[in-house]
Amino acid sequence: MVREQEVKSAYEVAKERYAEIGVDTEKAIEQLSKVKLSIHSWQGDDIHGFLNPDQKLTGGIGVSGNYPGIARTPDELTQDLHEGLSLIPGKHKIQLHTLYAVTDRKKDFDEVGPEDFKYWVDWAKEEGVGLDMNGTFFSHPKVKHNFTLASPEKEIRDFWIKVGKQSRAISNYFGEELGQQSVNNFWIPDGFKDNPIDKLSPRKRLIESLDEIIKEEYDEKNTIEAFEGKLFGTGIESYTVGSHLFYNNYAITRDKLWTIDAGHWHPTEDVSDKFSAFMPFGKGLMLHVSRPVRWDSDHVVIFDDALVRITRSLVRDDLLSKTNIGLDFFDATINRVAAWVIGARSTQKALLQAMLAPIDDLKKAENEYDFTKRLAVTEELKSFPFGAVWDEFCQRNNVPVGLDWMDEIRRYEKDVQFKRN
Repeated sequence: MVREQEVKSAYEVAKERYAEIGVDTEKAIEQLSKVKLSIHSWQGDDIHGFLNPDQKLTGGIGVSGNYPGIARTPDELTQDLHEGLSLIPGKHKIQLHTLYAVTDRKKDFDEVGPEDFKYWVDWAKEEGVGLDMNGTFFSHPKVKHNFTLASPEKEIRDFWIKVGKQSRAISNYFGEELGQQSVNNFWIPDGFKDNPIDKLSPRKRLIESLDEIIKEEYDEKNTIEAFEGKLFGTGIESYTVGSHLFYNNYAITRDKLWTIDAGHWHPTEDVSDKFSAFMPFGKGLMLHVSRPVRWDSDHVVIFDDALVRITRSLVRDDLLSKTNIGLDFFDATINRVAAWVIGARSTQKALLQAMLAPIDDLKKAENEYDFTKRLAVTEELKSFPFGAVWDEFCQRNNVPVGLDWMDEIRRYEKDVQFKRN
């Protein structure tokens, strides 16, 4: 009760401070409550999945660390997800991959269908969350010489085309069953380690493969596709078939979503600047919010300058309604549930801080060339008490305030996770 009163008192002070500059904290809290993050399942099990958990990761993907308590079964993974969601304010979505199918017999990737995700749909209904989908185009023997959909071999392409078609059927099933749109994200690892002779043919093959995958029409209220590019990956340092420009153009010409992964660009690029350049032409965005350290290392998202720029761009340019915010990181050096909580709460904090600004007033000043006011206000906002508004948001959503959630993580790892090893 003492903590509750302290949070309420601090919030009332913050509410008055923000009101002085024309910001309604209640409106910001309401706006944030409507933002659903798409939380990635693979942080909980180091991307092993359940189809071939012993298969070595391929496609330039690697997870470091061996913190105890990894989820090994569907029940352990959903148990961990439930724990994580209980510490994150709001209702969200969970991202899955083909390799997280729960099957009654051994199946290959191209055989996996909607029936193999009934476990997840039943759990999502019970949990009150949505589901997003990713076709798995890695960690399989048919990733031949780092090629899948752009392979020169028709047999290889046909296998992965089937995987892509099945992922769309699964995503549509999610949407039908859960009553909310499921985003089906496509990322492939195709490329060359050293300098290729022919850069055009692989891209033509990729276009043909993707066009075949999306040929069947689904109702967009249930599912929509997103396409994710990359600068490079381990093993394809010299040439990436599915580059950023390739998928930017593909998404626009096919009326699909373009996925921007924060870790897939050059370290000096500001990915947030891409949003306003794409949106006047594109249907919408899927984000994979990650934290690269010198390369696509997928560190846990923190409240840093890059995240602040991402969320500010989404809020200030009113892009949230056309943007799906997904998380994408994996760190096995720390508690895996805590990683979800830290990344999600950091993203929500950054969104809230962006919302707690007199945006219309600042745009008016900018249009009137009052750059002095723009700079003065944006600098003062950095020390405004947004943390008190965040604490109030957490309290209203019945999740721990401040670091109190760590007490629950320590209890959970002692009583549940550490007993798995």
